Amino acid sequence: MEEDTIFAVATASGRAGIAIVRLSGPGAATVLGRIAGHNAPVPRRATRARLRHPDTGDLLDDALFLWFPAPASLTGEDVVELHLHGGRAVVEGVLEALSGLDGLRPAEPGEFSRRAFDHGKFDLTAAEGLADLIAAETPAQRRQALGQLNGALTRLYDGWRTRLVQALAHLEATIDFSDEDLPETVEATLRNELKVLKNDISTHLEDGRRGERLRNGLRITLVGPPNSGKSSLLNALARRDAAIVSASPGTTRDPIDVHLDSGGFPVILTDTAGLRETAEEVESEGIRRTLARAEDSDLKLIVLDGATWPAVDAMTLALMDEDAVLVVNKTDLLGNAETFEVAGRRAMGISVRTGQGLEGLVYSLEKDIAARWTPQPEPALSRIRHRLALQDCRDALSRALVSPLADLMAEDVRLAARALGRITGRVDVEQVLDVIFRDFCIGK
Repeated sequence: MEEDTIFAVATASGRAGIAIVRLSGPGAATVLGRIAGHNAPVPRRATRARLRHPDTGDLLDDALFLWFPAPASLTGEDVVELHLHGGRAVVEGVLEALSGLDGLRPAEPGEFSRRAFDHGKFDLTAAEGLADLIAAETPAQRRQALGQLNGALTRLYDGWRTRLVQALAHLEATIDFSDEDLPETVEATLRNELKVLKNDISTHLEDGRRGERLRNGLRITLVGPPNSGKSSLLNALARRDAAIVSASPGTTRDPIDVHLDSGGFPVILTDTAGLRETAEEVESEGIRRTLARAEDSDLKLIVLDGATWPAVDAMTLALMDEDAVLVVNKTDLLGNAETFEVAGRRAMGISVRTGQGLEGLVYSLEKDIAARWTPQPEPALSRIRHRLALQDCRDALSRALVSPLADLMAEDVRLAARALGRITGRVDVEQVLDVIFRDFCIGK
């Protein structure tokens, strides 16, 4: 498959000023010669050319092209970029012409990135960072994705793996070269180093899933009694009519999600069914789903009804924990008071109808979100794949630390290093031999 030269549109579909078609593979230069008439292009210089159909000679576009000879290219192969006018007819004409050339085929999804990985242009975490960067919708997501793309996770995990390779090399030395004059404290020192590394990995894992939350979106669920104004508040925060508003209680049955940018953080705001005791089957199911969604959310925005203040039902009171933000709606009925107290906790007064307090609520939510989920200096886990591999690594280290035999200890350290290697895609046992001979100079 890698003998093929692949091509694909690298820009979004639809009409635009510019569309880019990218080619990668051993036949890229030949293709450029056939459609652009440039058999010896200058590398990395934008060049104007009239693109013609290789069979009919029909003019396809007056375009620019860029030539990136291997290995100094995105994929590590010969790469050509055709910068076309972005009309649909132009793009389809060029793609049709390319499809008719021998040795050329359309790229599979992600195949350019896969070839870049195969040629050592980046590792798996950087490839995932690239995907996250393309999908980023907020500044915080962009910053996290760029850090991962630029190797923040790679440097962290490769550093840990280097320490494991070092430990494994020393362990192998005590096993295979026991007749040599090795330091007597090697094993005790190794156990201490492995314990420190295990603690570092545990701290990394116990991060509150900041990176995963940032990548997928923080979940804030609106909960409270019927007719407290949850749907109206959702619409006000979303700045559109996302939920149906009605004076009839029980209007909202299924959760309604709205995606927002809250101070640069991605938020999934969910409207839910009002909480009350009911015998109606469908509404009861809606309330069950409300409680389940509230349990899974990162924050609960509890909306209390100013029209019935200070009465608060037991079902709503039960949800008031450290992850709850309390607001009393319809304060225009209560003289526009700004603060209230519920079960010893402060609640913010708002009126969705008049807009009073909404700006302060938005500011308070943004401040709370930033305090909870602002990224730390150390790069954060962003995918479950990384978390599972790190858990495997930690488990292997736990076994190694209690192993009574050096052979068994070495095997668990090897498994720990392999688990880290799965994250980045780098698993090379030859490094162990290099460290053995460099550190102990055995056989000189």
